[in-house]
Amino acid sequence: MKAVRLNELGGPEKLHIETLPDPVAQAGEIVVKIHRAAFNRRDVFITQGLYPGIELPRTLGSDGAGVVAALGPGVAGPAVGTPVVIDPMIGWGDDPHIWTGKGSILGMPHDGTFAEYCVVPAGNVHLKPAQLSDEQAAAIPLAGLTAYRAVVTRGRCSANDAVLITGIGGGVQTFALLFAKHLGAKTIVTSSSDEKLARAKAMGADVAINYKTAENWSKEARAAAGGGGPSLVIDSAGGETFAKCLNIARPGARVVSYGGTTGDAKIRMFDIFWKHLDILGTSMGSPEDFAGMLALFSTGLKPAVDEVVPMEEAAAAADRINKSEQFGKVVLAIS
Repeated sequence: MKAVRLNELGGPEKLHIETLPDPVAQAGEIVVKIHRAAFNRRDVFITQGLYPGIELPRTLGSDGAGVVAALGPGVAGPAVGTPVVIDPMIGWGDDPHIWTGKGSILGMPHDGTFAEYCVVPAGNVHLKPAQLSDEQAAAIPLAGLTAYRAVVTRGRCSANDAVLITGIGGGVQTFALLFAKHLGAKTIVTSSSDEKLARAKAMGADVAINYKTAENWSKEARAAAGGGGPSLVIDSAGGETFAKCLNIARPGARVVSYGGTTGDAKIRMFDIFWKHLDILGTSMGSPEDFAGMLALFSTGLKPAVDEVVPMEEAAAAADRINKSEQFGKVVLAIS
């Protein structure tokens, strides 16, 4: 089979095509013939050595959709040829409320979905929502799972919320917008790109603020949310952005963090204790989260797909993500 491999660190340009033996399903496993796979920023971080536990050489990719190719011993189904999508969180643990930290994500250290075939535990294979194309289904798994846990499981989003989603454009935040709007919440998004803000508005964002050109973006976000500020914040930037989110959140708000791309935050404790804020950390999601998230796409929701490129252009696609030029998910056409 053909696979997109990383043999050495050095950035997206180190990704290349190799020919490998087809994988064989062991007991309790399923081999999926991958039709479409999708990038996450995690893949780019791995090429740059900015991720823990890197083991090379490796086939990257956490997101994939295709059909069942083979069942390992002891696996009852789904049948060969069934359209499926893969849950990339392997070994979450027995407690749906917290990840034990002993599991892993498909694509590192396990070989991932940037290949014509991928072998995964049978419990990680789910039926593809019938109304989704292969590229739409492939766009969902890791980013959709992370956003669902942040917005729904941890954030407890409802139609009564005013939700601030910082840094719209990346995969997770576009899903956060999709889910918050589906639940009936008012949504405020920020970005430094007017193009991304326009696309977010087209997805249903109620208010879009350019944090580079606004005189005071945090003041505008607080005013747009009403009620003294947003009642729910979904952030992955960290740093100064996270500190401002604490400052503008209304009393009793929930502030959810799933990353810190701009570094650690220097915060005022007063903002937390005086307003009785809930600070909620989250990452990935449980099997229950994945099933709940996937069910939403049976209601007509569609993910934001930026572009679909052949697997031979994986390095260029990863570089585009590294430059934050995409809106939504970049998908690889595998077969």
